[in-house]
Amino acid sequence: MVTVEQVMDALRHVMDPEIHRNIVDLGMVREVAVDGADVKVTIALTVPNCPLQDTIAQDAARAVDALAEGLQVNIVLDAMTPEEKDRLMAKLRAERKTQPQQSLAGSMNKVKAVVAVMSGKGGVGKSTAAALLAAGLRRNGLRIGVLDADITGPSIPKLFGVHEAPVMGPLGIVPPNTGGGIKIMSINLLLPNDDDAVIWRGPLIAGAIKQFWNDVFWGDLDVLIVDLPPGTSDAALTVMQSLPVNGVVIVTSPQELADMVVRKAAKMAAQLEIPIFGIIENMSYVICPHCGERHEIFGKGRTAEMASAFDTRFLGRLGLDSELTRLSDAGEVEAYAHPDVEHVVDQVKAVLG
Repeated sequence: MVTVEQVMDALRHVMDPEIHRNIVDLGMVREVAVDGADVKVTIALTVPNCPLQDTIAQDAARAVDALAEGLQVNIVLDAMTPEEKDRLMAKLRAERKTQPQQSLAGSMNKVKAVVAVMSGKGGVGKSTAAALLAAGLRRNGLRIGVLDADITGPSIPKLFGVHEAPVMGPLGIVPPNTGGGIKIMSINLLLPNDDDAVIWRGPLIAGAIKQFWNDVFWGDLDVLIVDLPPGTSDAALTVMQSLPVNGVVIVTSPQELADMVVRKAAKMAAQLEIPIFGIIENMSYVICPHCGERHEIFGKGRTAEMASAFDTRFLGRLGLDSELTRLSDAGEVEAYAHPDVEHVVDQVKAVLG
């Protein structure tokens, strides 16, 4: 009823959702067999268990099925062999000769906005705020990634409950996905044990951060959230100077000490001419589980006044919540929902446009 050539032509309309090339030109169609109305197509994925494998299979089945009525289409998925990967890499390298300074993964990434989340000091819940912001933006339908640049104190995998190690694909390192579809990359995903210490000097840390940007295949993202280490160290400087950061979100707490050090973070961003998208006041309050009354146990914060002094937005207040602690410990931070979190997410969306 149909020929192999017709099937191949139909498959040229099936695009890899992240590489944005058709699967025939990418060499992903390993075999097409036609026996009367039975059509078998074997597709070799760039990485085993590719998160988008169902989409590719469904698109291929639809494309072939549309050739004629009564076809029995069987799509078989496999993983590329090392030789097939080498051929694909050679092809993609040939296509990017105009960008020889970039890595293969870096040249294929399309990240619309990079937002760095930083704090002047540790212990203010910066990583939790970064995770909540990423989860909230994802709930709004945006394609989100999280780069954990806190190399010596990584906590992003724990918050999202991700333990799967990244895999090496033909385009570079493929980051694992959270349950909600957020791509994450962290040094903790590369360690044999979660509690292994990363005892590195500044240059090694800087090199790892650059690799997480250049050698990881992020694909198409609307926003990449970068969780910076606390303070104004080498790592924070590396991110701001090496990555195309569009803006910074600063996380603080109501204490006067935090008020002082957040000014250092804001001044660092200003000196590097990176816009401050706004400031979040975390640990702003706690709600009594018995009476429901809100208590400002760390005192009245002055974050709104500080934001005004730096001519930036006050993004909102986040409180201490035992439910958030429970979900974070369980690796289910994406399941946490609260009006204050949604307000912060809406404010960041407004800045991003």
